[in-house]
Amino acid sequence: MIELRSDTFSLPSKEMLDSISKAILGDDVYSQDMTVKELESRAAELLGKEDAILMPSGTMANLASILAHCPRGSKVIVGDKSDIYIYEAGGASVCGGVMYEPVPTESDGILKLHNVEKAFPQDQDDPQFALPSLICIENPSNRTGGNILPLSYLEELSLFAKEKKVPLHMDGARIFNASFAMDVPAAHIAKYADSVQFCLSKGLSAPVGSMVAGTRAFIQKVRRIRKMLGGGMRQAGVIAAPGIVALENMEATLKQDHLKAKMLADQLSMVEEIILQPNVEINMVFFRLRGEYTTNKFISTCSMFGLNIDELEPGVIRAVIHRNISDEDILDTVEIIKRAIPLSMVERSVYG
Repeated sequence: MIELRSDTFSLPSKEMLDSISKAILGDDVYSQDMTVKELESRAAELLGKEDAILMPSGTMANLASILAHCPRGSKVIVGDKSDIYIYEAGGASVCGGVMYEPVPTESDGILKLHNVEKAFPQDQDDPQFALPSLICIENPSNRTGGNILPLSYLEELSLFAKEKKVPLHMDGARIFNASFAMDVPAAHIAKYADSVQFCLSKGLSAPVGSMVAGTRAFIQKVRRIRKMLGGGMRQAGVIAAPGIVALENMEATLKQDHLKAKMLADQLSMVEEIILQPNVEINMVFFRLRGEYTTNKFISTCSMFGLNIDELEPGVIRAVIHRNISDEDILDTVEIIKRAIPLSMVERSVYG
């Protein structure tokens, strides 16, 4: 199968797998796994933060960050199309008594400041209202097409958050994709946020794990919450070692992913029945089918022919490139899509 549902399907390299057997291990709950310490130090350095912590998943990383920032009974401001709001099972409300306040996500992934402003009550002393204690931003923005948020916007949002005296958390699951696409260090992007989460197991193609970075005091809070959530790990160097390799080798991998995504987009743009979302910025390609087609049937037909893709929103199909996808896979993907389209047309009755 050609697997394009997500870069979470990326498989670790041989170097990553070899690194596991060579890792120096200890008990990370006691902060005695030296391989984990090396990964955390490297992640903090790359993002320009004081400290970082290895987490089992991006969901737990975002959840622990929110719980570290937000007291019970407060609210976290999120985009209505953000992964934190849609895909992370309402964890902040369930585990922390923190209310989500969704605000509209624009087509380019930004949250307009006047919409964020509306989440703040005019009278902060009115006891009827839950008060915002955190703003979350997603960069790149997944459901809007992998859009990278402009640095000028991040600066504006950061200043707004400081004026409101609330921290800013960045769900930067693919922040290194943004870094390479913009040709700026990841630290230039991360500096506008008080805390940042990124995934090791997506485009970076490590088998497991995510990182949270921030101040030393903040990471200490996250460490306690990680333990409470069941994320304290023992000889976690077996996870950290491939993560170190991922960070060392990511430049070549991510650049190739981006080039192949543009190659796929170029090929699909020549298919008459496809409406391609413009401006492919990272490793994601989004498109719709023109005319009357059944998306579910199209996806299942592609799968039958050897291609896994997925519907992200009604009628919107996403293909995500990762290190295990070759140029030949891209060409085969286009041919499979061409074959599947006519078999996915809405069937009409002979009576109209």
